[in-house]
Amino acid sequence: MLDWDDAPATPRKDPRVDLLPPAAVPARPLNTMSVKTPAATPRIPEPSEFKLTPPQAQAEAGATGLETIEIGARRIQVDDKKIINCRADLNQLVPFKYEWAWKKYLDACNNHWMPQEINMSADIALWQDPNGLTEDERTIIKRSLGFFSTADSLVANNLVLAVYRHLTNPECRQYLLRQAFEEAIHTHAYQYCIESLGLDEAEVFNMYREIPSIHDKAAWSLPFTQSLADQTFHTGTTENDQRLLRDLIAFYVVFEGIFFYVGFVQLLSFGRRNKMIGVSEQIQYIMRDESMHMNFGIDVINQIKIENPQLWTATFQEEIATMLREATELEIKYAHDTMPRGVLGLNASQFNEYLKFICNRRCAQIGLKQLYPGAENPFPWMSEVMDLKKEKNFFETRVTEYQTGGALSWD
Repeated sequence: MLDWDDAPATPRKDPRVDLLPPAAVPARPLNTMSVKTPAATPRIPEPSEFKLTPPQAQAEAGATGLETIEIGARRIQVDDKKIINCRADLNQLVPFKYEWAWKKYLDACNNHWMPQEINMSADIALWQDPNGLTEDERTIIKRSLGFFSTADSLVANNLVLAVYRHLTNPECRQYLLRQAFEEAIHTHAYQYCIESLGLDEAEVFNMYREIPSIHDKAAWSLPFTQSLADQTFHTGTTENDQRLLRDLIAFYVVFEGIFFYVGFVQLLSFGRRNKMIGVSEQIQYIMRDESMHMNFGIDVINQIKIENPQLWTATFQEEIATMLREATELEIKYAHDTMPRGVLGLNASQFNEYLKFICNRRCAQIGLKQLYPGAENPFPWMSEVMDLKKEKNFFETRVTEYQTGGALSWD
């Protein structure tokens, strides 16, 4: 049995010895029992001698924040920072170059919410009432949840595995971390609604494999997310920088800025008629988040254009216009598929006009000509919901008791 005064069985050593090259570590005598004097203590390198050299692939990919740690390196200046292809140290958050990115991060933090804070009891009673909703209304609920649950999963995976890797600015990455958390909250919200209503989880979560109009939107989006996640893809050339810019437009402008809007209108229409008010309130929170995500992405896209004007060629603009037109037609198809008949004061033909109006707005936001001149908004109330300054204070509708860490039970 050891006593606290016993000598340790293994002598302590400076952990930095393990970092020495083999030649720097003195050889152990062959006959250790005959050694009367301790071996000379090896020289420990000075801190300035420690440096991590990245693999070539990391260097080509741009700054990751892991490339080099060097004593005496100069401090980062504002002009060193860029959205893409920046070799400045990403571990240095300040000084800010893009104040708008930091402000969006702070705004997102102030917009925090959790799905279980929203009361679903009225929705459950209405859903369980055989006469509470029509079959068309039930179809809208299930298909909206089916698409959204898949869509936000794709968004989160793309964000974490791809977009974060290619944006080489720390204040933008700070927002991306917050956005990734919010995408997790959205997936949580859909699961909370599905579980509360007692829906068939396998049916809802598998709709992107079984419902053609949902499948087509997911299948259209996938190539744009896969290319960003390609580990052999690195920015730094005009061709690859255009590819990144194209995929960011697909990700933020199309996926979050067009593909969500039929479902938003439909589910918010329930709330306007005092039906499914819990689901509707969840969607109000989610739409507020998604609006902020989209606006952040558009700011990133426009900043890339400013810093890399050679990317925004006439040919490239035509490619983007074609992409936006394809996406709009897919969303129109989805509207007709989910609403074969008029319901909730809506009809599919209204979405023809609305989605063209939305597409025109997205074109204007990234500097393209309108694709559908003269398209108008048949749902003016949506503009009021989208205007955060005019929205009701959702937090006043929540009755929630928060617990500090010390009050929680960790069992």
